[in-house]
Amino acid sequence: MKDIIWNPWHGCVKWSEGCRNCYVYRRDTSVGRDASKVARTKTFSYPLSKDRSGAYKIPPGASVFCCMTSDFFLDAADPWREEIWDIIRTRSDVHFSIITKRITRFSECIPADWGTGWDNVTICCTVENQRAANERLPLFLSLPIRKKNIVCEPLLSPIHMEQWLGPQISLVIAGGESGLEARPCDYAWILDIRRQCVDAGVSFWFKQTGARLIKDGHMYRIRRQYQHSQARRAGINYTAKRK
Repeated sequence: MKDIIWNPWHGCVKWSEGCRNCYVYRRDTSVGRDASKVARTKTFSYPLSKDRSGAYKIPPGASVFCCMTSDFFLDAADPWREEIWDIIRTRSDVHFSIITKRITRFSECIPADWGTGWDNVTICCTVENQRAANERLPLFLSLPIRKKNIVCEPLLSPIHMEQWLGPQISLVIAGGESGLEARPCDYAWILDIRRQCVDAGVSFWFKQTGARLIKDGHMYRIRRQYQHSQARRAGINYTAKRK
């Protein structure tokens, strides 16, 4: 079943170094839109939408990535987030993945019945360099979340995260930066993160090369349409065996 993207609101405010060349800003600029203006979208309640037969358009068992053109914990979205939690609660038969740089806002943005987390929600904490990892990952591990992933994308430097890898982390995703102004990603950084994951027994996914990939001292410029396929061809994804 293909993953589904659900954007209940659109637009964001840049938060850290990883946001400098944000693809949402790049795409919005190309059509004369201000990406810093945050607004609800027409698909705000999409997971509750039904077809003519009365069945949900998003079927049970589907995997949904939420807020890919914004940040789920963006303060501008505070007035709407409770409605979204209601939708996620109602669709307990669907799995929602939430990727965020704003993990520091997590505790003030969860619903009253969150408890130790919901089985149908994975929270993915983004870290783009060592500084972000040092600031976010200790907090991330301390939070009441049942399913946790780490996203190193865009990867802007080597990251040493051994101390934070363990049973709480299900998956680490790594990838370079896209766009004409993309900052280089060194393949050696990718391989080292993979090594850390293998040593810790955590699954690893090399998602995309980015537009500028350094390998063995040579800079490769990779077109957008090949960045995911080239990463797959590297054959370095790793699935941990857990009890």
